[in-house]
Amino acid sequence: MNKRIIAISVLAALCISVQAKVKLPHIICDNMVLQQQTEARLWGWDKPGKTVKVTTSWSNVPVSAKAGKDGKWLVKVKTPKASYEPLSITFDDGEAVTINNVVSGEVWVCAGQSNMEMPVKGFGMCPVKDYNHHVLDAANSKGVRSVKIPSIMRATPQEDALCEWRVCSPKTVSDFSATGYFFARLLSRTLDIPVGIIEANKGGSRVESWLTKENLQKYTNDPTDSVEICRKWSQWDYHRSLLWGNGTFNPILNYTVKGIIYYQGCSNVGDPGDQYSQRMKLLVDQWRAQFGLGEIPFYFVQIAPFRYDDNDNATSGAFLREQQYKASQIIPNSSLVCINDLVYPYETTQIHPTQKQPVGERLAFTALNRDYGFETIQYKSSSYKDMTIKGDTIFIHTQDNYWCDAPFEDMQGFEVAGEDKVFHPATARHFWQPGGGYWDEAIMITSPVVKKPVAVRYCFKNFQIGNVKNGGNQPLFPFRTDNWEK
Repeated sequence: MNKRIIAISVLAALCISVQAKVKLPHIICDNMVLQQQTEARLWGWDKPGKTVKVTTSWSNVPVSAKAGKDGKWLVKVKTPKASYEPLSITFDDGEAVTINNVVSGEVWVCAGQSNMEMPVKGFGMCPVKDYNHHVLDAANSKGVRSVKIPSIMRATPQEDALCEWRVCSPKTVSDFSATGYFFARLLSRTLDIPVGIIEANKGGSRVESWLTKENLQKYTNDPTDSVEICRKWSQWDYHRSLLWGNGTFNPILNYTVKGIIYYQGCSNVGDPGDQYSQRMKLLVDQWRAQFGLGEIPFYFVQIAPFRYDDNDNATSGAFLREQQYKASQIIPNSSLVCINDLVYPYETTQIHPTQKQPVGERLAFTALNRDYGFETIQYKSSSYKDMTIKGDTIFIHTQDNYWCDAPFEDMQGFEVAGEDKVFHPATARHFWQPGGGYWDEAIMITSPVVKKPVAVRYCFKNFQIGNVKNGGNQPLFPFRTDNWEK
């Protein structure tokens, strides 16, 4: 009996010890990347009232926090300048827990749906171009690290997720987000510092999938009760509102990050009016408020050409791209990447185009110019500016073209329409004319079957690949000059 009592006492003591030991969220672990030269947040749980002391290998000044009634605690630590030097952090409430091989660098969130989630190894029937070369080259990308937040649904906001940071290597890179990896790789090599990406995304998700209950109730007609949500989207769970944000995004909101890159929109094709652009702004405002880091950068990708509605020539996808462009105009500190040229002609029904490297690199060009001082990088796509009609000819000007609209001849992707609103393929080329003491460069557009044109469109279809690019070799944004419903 005495032995049994002793055994029970020892077990009880062990249980108390385990319960009293500081608990960290899974995202705070070995190999993590800290946002450099800032006050990075570190947090966790402990016995209510317990004091947790946090000591870092780069500072002699520890910081402490007392766990609240709910057991939660949070501290802020000043992080050093980015370097590859391995760092460590110790959390001590009487029993120390240390995480190792931590580095200081830049941290970006990779959000959105399947084209952001798509790994370097691709999906079934959806390869990533030059996969083997990227695997071998990963030996040169040891500065890149990634943590994948499991894509899960929850009825209530979650504070933790089962995950771990991974150091890039030929053995690990296959599972990194392809778009995120190519973004981080170019940043890391250009800046020669570590770059960490937090992958919090879900294939097939809508913009509403990431909105909070409060925003859904105030700005949408989507249900917010988990049972009603599941009932409404019983067939396509990836379309569900709220639940993905609760389970997949909420766990990262305490993490200190530099900014967000985002690739989503396919599941919102068909949304009416300006609904998508307004909800995109709502989501960005929400995330910035939740992170509490100010107006952090938000760079996102325009959806690629695809045969929506089983019709290349329909326009539902084009209208969504237009909404994305409008969103970029109303969201502060944002920028939109055009990828109209990054599909092959045979990819009409491939929702996951194979060319992911240039997508990630165009996002990186944006960040390098806007956030890291590389002002000579020409990252913007050109866009429609204005139009003049003279007889049977339309003249348009573009903006952000870096003094170049290429190619000089045989520009493809333009259509013109008359008052009958029927669009016909058009011929487009450069036109220079002297006027007012300067040379006025324009794109001249005509169609032999439209004698009195009133409107022009460029690649304004579900699947249409143009060839117009600017001086930075960035593609012209698809556009239309009309306001017709189709």
